[in-house]
Amino acid sequence: MFRNASALVKRLDRVAVVGVNGAGKSTLLKIICGEVAPTEGQVTLGARIEVGYFSQNSLDVLDPKSTILEEVQSHFPTAGLGFLRSLLGALKFSGDDVDKKISVLSGGEKSRVVLATILARPVNFLVLDEPTNHLDIASREVLLEAIKAFPGTVMIVSHDRHFLREITTRVFELDKQHLLVTDGSWDYYLHKRERSGL
Repeated sequence: MFRNASALVKRLDRVAVVGVNGAGKSTLLKIICGEVAPTEGQVTLGARIEVGYFSQNSLDVLDPKSTILEEVQSHFPTAGLGFLRSLLGALKFSGDDVDKKISVLSGGEKSRVVLATILARPVNFLVLDEPTNHLDIASREVLLEAIKAFPGTVMIVSHDRHFLREITTRVFELDKQHLLVTDGSWDYYLHKRERSGL
């Protein structure tokens, strides 16, 4: 898939992973999260790194019969109700919303529930594979604000330019089996690409 790929992700980086369809973006994230073993080379996570992984299949693991609150509680049985309610409130599920069944939620609402199950753990490295795919504009903004407020490192695959423009501090581009690293914002990356005639 890619060869001689070498990069260091530093604390508080906001890394956008980009490349054409089939370049291996999702595979790279799976390797980083330990979901897939690399065919060669190695991935090393820092000693105190706790990864929260949002995959393209994350919505499929929600139990349609559970309520929002029950779903998040099932992942964190020891968490207090107040903590879970305030977490869900931050993701715009307030009051009786938390008693809605998963089965009646929109794609965007389900994505926010998955995010809640990830953020309820003390993660410091969020790895997000196309988290905006099923989101309406309002849900996208909720997710964007949650990521901006997240006090850790983020790596994201997304086709949402607005999203990437708002958060990116570095870009990892997968191109013809190589990993090209650009330090800088999304606009800087685009400007650099334009100048190199890509």
